[in-house]
Amino acid sequence: MSAFLPSWQATKLITRMDKPIGTYLLLWPTFWALYVAAEGFPGWHLTLVFALGVFIMRSAGCVINDFADRKVDGKVKRTEQRPLVSGLITSKEAITLFVVLLAVALGLVLTLSWYSISLSIIALILAASYPFMKRFTHYPQVVLGAAFSWGMIMAFAEIQQAIPTTAWLLFFANVLWTVAYDTMYAMVDRDDDLLIGVKSTAIIFGRLDKVIIALLQIFVLTLLVKVGQIQQFNMFYYLGLILVAATFIYQQNLIKKRERDNCFQAFLNNHYGLLIVLLAIIIQY
Repeated sequence: MSAFLPSWQATKLITRMDKPIGTYLLLWPTFWALYVAAEGFPGWHLTLVFALGVFIMRSAGCVINDFADRKVDGKVKRTEQRPLVSGLITSKEAITLFVVLLAVALGLVLTLSWYSISLSIIALILAASYPFMKRFTHYPQVVLGAAFSWGMIMAFAEIQQAIPTTAWLLFFANVLWTVAYDTMYAMVDRDDDLLIGVKSTAIIFGRLDKVIIALLQIFVLTLLVKVGQIQQFNMFYYLGLILVAATFIYQQNLIKKRERDNCFQAFLNNHYGLLIVLLAIIIQY
């Protein structure tokens, strides 16, 4: 097997180990769900399984994304040096690595209940299909949001053996948040995507992109407020949401002129908002 795997350097680049932002964007919401479902610290076993699962599945998602985009990445300024484009890794090595990562993820899932194991099939379908969605729909960000949020549903299923209303509120809040920040990300590549025929919310939203992102952010805050009401959280949680609202305002200021670098900085800034929500939840318990 090792003969078919890429070098360590190629593995690090194609799995984005050198760019942990994607892991953070996945990890913090997953921890929201773990802490709310457990009403406090969920224990070391679940913490480690879900943290490692996030890292492994994010890595696998990056690999299959690069494989899906291997023929178009060379035409986009931001992605023209990715390993499959530069020749640092072959398509066969990428697929082998993807399979190995899925096998490791399966090993982690098998330490959970059968309920969680059955739900993990949906997680796999979402992660594997997302990279190809941009060929068929202008809303691949919605699929990405579902992929990034499904671990939250699994967290409730594992801890409570049920998926309550709070779980779905957190799920949809994170889906909408993901669509918002990944639209900012897509705004960076919009001109290139238009030339090569790749679809995204940044393209379909057009000149309404900033307004729609703002509306999505308002809906996110509304859903999180509802979670706080159901869970009877105290004022510190709502203070956290006020700080999140401040990050949204900052991001709107960054993207107001739709400049590539500023749109990318706005995308990166979302990690802090997600972390603030996690800290606000932890304080409750």
